Amino acid sequence: MDALDVIVIMLTGFWLFLPAMLPNSAAVVFGGGTKMDFGRSWRGKRIFGDGKSWRGFFGGAFSGIALGLIQIGIAALCGSDSDYWGFGDFYGNIGVLATLSFGAVLGDLCGAFIKRRLGLERGAKAPVLDQYDFVIGAMCLTALFFPDWVYAHYIEGWHIAALIFLIVVMFAIHRSVNIVGYRMGLKKEPW
Repeated sequence: MDALDVIVIMLTGFWLFLPAMLPNSAAVVFGGGTKMDFGRSWRGKRIFGDGKSWRGFFGGAFSGIALGLIQIGIAALCGSDSDYWGFGDFYGNIGVLATLSFGAVLGDLCGAFIKRRLGLERGAKAPVLDQYDFVIGAMCLTALFFPDWVYAHYIEGWHIAALIFLIVVMFAIHRSVNIVGYRMGLKKEPW
């Protein structure tokens, strides 16, 4: 295996993870309405806080699935083989897209729950948790339902390079997207 092969593995891993990277940004756009915790508290603290709504949750997750379907369409138009650039057979890939997308918003929801337990207010900085909660959620939910897919694309042999690449670049991507959202007036804090 030469360096070019490893670069292709890393970029393929990034491409495959895009449906998990969109949902939390899209949730900000779709957000509002009924709060996921219905304003309730647990042990004196809000369960998730005002930043998590049902509309944002489903809008974000379905945006990730839609992006994945567009990726599959692009792969099909480019004459890709039957695995659609790594998502798998056509019917199996819908499940992978769903677990990546819903896993991302569930991971973010778990991050909000942890932040409330730590006494952090909405928008407070929580380094590492802010950048990687959705990555962990997407990987865990996808590994639960499609362990072979996660293993083949992010763990097996040189494919670990794709996971390492995601971890390294996710901090910069997360920061950049939040700055753009802040400047557009969609977020109150640039982190």
